[in-house]
Amino acid sequence: MKIVDAQVVVTSPGRNFVTLKLTTDDGLTGLGDATLNGRELAVVSYLTDHVVPLLTGRDPHRIEDTWQYLYRGAYWRRGPVTMAAIAAVDVALWDIKAKAAGLPLYQLLGGAGRDRVRAYGHANGRDIPELLDSVRARLAEGYQAVRIQSGIPGLKAVYGVHSTDDGGAPVLHQQARPLVEDWDTDAYLRHTPTVFEAVRAEFGAELPLLHDAHHRLSPVQAARLGRDLEPYRPFWLEDCTPAENQEALRLVRRNTTTPLAIGEVFNTVYDYQLLITEQLIDYVRSAVTHFGGVTPLRKLFDFAAQYQIRTAVHGPEDISPVGMAAALHLDLAVHNFGIQEYSGHTSLTNEVFRHAYTFTDGHLHPGEAPGIGVDLDLDLAAAHPYEAAYLPVNRLQDGSVHDW
Repeated sequence: MKIVDAQVVVTSPGRNFVTLKLTTDDGLTGLGDATLNGRELAVVSYLTDHVVPLLTGRDPHRIEDTWQYLYRGAYWRRGPVTMAAIAAVDVALWDIKAKAAGLPLYQLLGGAGRDRVRAYGHANGRDIPELLDSVRARLAEGYQAVRIQSGIPGLKAVYGVHSTDDGGAPVLHQQARPLVEDWDTDAYLRHTPTVFEAVRAEFGAELPLLHDAHHRLSPVQAARLGRDLEPYRPFWLEDCTPAENQEALRLVRRNTTTPLAIGEVFNTVYDYQLLITEQLIDYVRSAVTHFGGVTPLRKLFDFAAQYQIRTAVHGPEDISPVGMAAALHLDLAVHNFGIQEYSGHTSLTNEVFRHAYTFTDGHLHPGEAPGIGVDLDLDLAAAHPYEAAYLPVNRLQDGSVHDW
């Protein structure tokens, strides 16, 4: 079997997605997600100009060899653009291999380690009453774990807090320049414990509550917040401080028992080495799409398992259903699974990417279709071309860019 065609598809059914479609000489196809939010076209160029020419004629079954070939052969290793491109190839090859075997991908990863995958949803509000309504909406949808984010008094806009449609999914706005949001760390640190207090008072002690600090705190500030949240027993505090400085988590860990999750912006195992071996975190958060695919993420999960650290794959709206499906097959197979982020997608996205995975009673399952279980409607994808879009930028009240 040989790869005879590789096509890079860019589509924007509500937001931008980059997909690689590989085709073999006997007609099998495989899909891989290469979406890099706000830098999509950089990955498109990397794939089109530098990776696709290397794929024609290769044996699609040689997944590990192809991964090493693309990672080591480029000389310039790591980085989100490189790893998103490699991830697309890797997942597409796994999709082909599982289809050739006539099995869902998780069966090739050792079979199911559980019957279903627990997911958490996003609840947010501009103030606490609106947040409480959002939590009620997520519970009504079946979620049994919820991430809570609230607006902060005195701030006009806060990342992670936005208008929602009737289904709770974010209403996304493409923009040609990054939206500038304001930020006040002291106000955030004062307000967040009151948010947890209100949600616990309304919904009780049993509901798992998660919170994302979005890398906005120094190590001392993160430790303070973790300690202040301890009475409310959060499921985790996510991305409490930028972890490019891995040693910073030592201070946080020494000063709070709040569980810590980190890693959605990490691209290789080297970003995790100290965090895992010193047990400075409780959950690894990388996405299949941004970590180089199924092949390296499975290795990361096995590494983390040696230190009793669990998985929690990043699953926002900008991970396409292709990336989400690949994550769910891993989730179902690995023994140290923790929880899966699941924001859902718009109905239009689900039409472009028809998928076999399902969400029922707060849990996901990848389905039993051969491969990863996703089909791409090329005609519908072409009807929704790329639109320029960026993630927001934070500025402090003195006008400077937020320095953490």
